[in-house]
Amino acid sequence: MEKVKLNVQGMSCNHCVNSIEGSVGKIDGVSNVKVDLGAGSVFVEFDKEVVTLDKIKETIDDQGYEVQ
Repeated sequence: MEKVKLNVQGMSCNHCVNSIEGSVGKIDGVSNVKVDLGAGSVFVEFDKEVVTLDKIKETIDDQGYEVQ
């Protein structure tokens, strides 16, 4: 399993947390996702044989947030 911390801008409330955790959590190969709203971070644990980091970033971007 691969573990990454992504810096994400645009998150401001619990709706943002639920949106990201819900959408990223549904991706095949993602085993864990946790948003730290205060730090502006998203921690993702995933199987790089099943899903790419780019796909995860794209999913967050599609929710209206900017991954840096």
